[in-house]
Amino acid sequence: MSKTSNQKVTLIIATLASFFIPFMGSSVNIALPSIGREFGMDAVSLSWVATSFLLTSAMFLLPFGRLADIYGRKCFFTWGIVIYTVASFLSAVSTSGVALILFRGLQGLGGAMIFSTGIAILISIFPFSERGKVLGLTVGAIYLGLSMGPSIGGLLTQQFGWRFIFLIHVPLGLLIVGLIMAKLRGDWADAKGETFDLVGSILYGCSLLAIVYGLSLLPETIGGWIILIGGLGLLTFLAWEQKVKSPLLNMRLFQANTVFTFSNLAALIHYSTTFSVGFLLSLYLQYIKGYSPQSAGMILIAQPVVMAFFSPYSGKLSDRMEPRIVASLGMAVTATGLFFFVGIGKETSLPMIIVNLIVLGLGFALFSSPNTNAVMSSVDKKYFGVASGILGTMRLTGQMLSMGIAMLIFALYIGKVQITAAQHPLFLKSMQMAFLVFTLLCLLGILASLARGRVRPFPPT
Repeated sequence: MSKTSNQKVTLIIATLASFFIPFMGSSVNIALPSIGREFGMDAVSLSWVATSFLLTSAMFLLPFGRLADIYGRKCFFTWGIVIYTVASFLSAVSTSGVALILFRGLQGLGGAMIFSTGIAILISIFPFSERGKVLGLTVGAIYLGLSMGPSIGGLLTQQFGWRFIFLIHVPLGLLIVGLIMAKLRGDWADAKGETFDLVGSILYGCSLLAIVYGLSLLPETIGGWIILIGGLGLLTFLAWEQKVKSPLLNMRLFQANTVFTFSNLAALIHYSTTFSVGFLLSLYLQYIKGYSPQSAGMILIAQPVVMAFFSPYSGKLSDRMEPRIVASLGMAVTATGLFFFVGIGKETSLPMIIVNLIVLGLGFALFSSPNTNAVMSSVDKKYFGVASGILGTMRLTGQMLSMGIAMLIFALYIGKVQITAAQHPLFLKSMQMAFLVFTLLCLLGILASLARGRVRPFPPT
């Protein structure tokens, strides 16, 4: 197979995989009220249906990224799709809320293998001058998945039940595996022969688990203690990484590379402020506004459609001008959309909600592709897997923090009870507080995005 043909095949496979996972996530958000009614789950437990996936993905993303750099990215990418597909089937046949949360966690394990390798494979075979374009296409596929998820997920939930959301991912996963086995050529083990940091991996994973689990227990005192233990664990992990010969997280990437450091920080903050928007609005539209899952999905589609349309253009734009400028503008637009949601209430009009979603979609599209381009273009190719894993970790950790903030605010305002008509006023207050917190965080993120410096003087060697 020629180099050009291999590039095209790899782009197709990476694009399908990029569509695969966000389609599931946005579909599940629409189905949460139906899942909650069937299993009798409260708001905090429902949030774990999303958070369990994010948690296991974040715990294993860096370890799998490092292992893939050492032993080959194609193998880990393939097994990630297989595990994700099997977990989708198991989620569809879940008999309890606990079982569903556990199988979503297994999905996250497969997702970590996909996240840590897909972008790294793509970057490995495309030249520097085309990276913004191909990243824009894959990010566009992500947003296409996000846009189709609410509408198709709402339709499936309303007509056939929420379990069909998981079942339809089985043939899609099998299709991707078939394409990989038949067409994908290459191995991409740029760190072959180096050792794996098992101690660092354990410290890192356990620390993240403690922090997220502790957030779910707040405002109970034990939750604070568990978060503290997790924080100390992360500090221990960072100290260990400074000493080990072949670290899981190469601290030199941060210490000597301002672009890499602040681009990742910007990603962490941006996802922290935006991820739970879909979760909150799905509950709002169905509980407060009384829309069906299908109707709520059609409303939420506004944001990802804008993302899917503009992401390829913003990716190309970042090939021609500084990613710092495009990404910072995107974060400012996002902050504007979040601010207008602070006053959301029972009487908020549907047109205003849709306009705000469009603003958020534009901000996300302007931010994501240029920011990814900045991260991956600031490191040497032997670190592509690690860089992709770190960026993915920032994304997933930000998403976890976003859900953690939502869980904490729910716990403070509503408590661990099912959302009924009696809790609607408190639910609205919790939403308003969440959007206020997200707006303030996003304003800080603009500073981090601007502080990254120029990408152009630092092409990879």
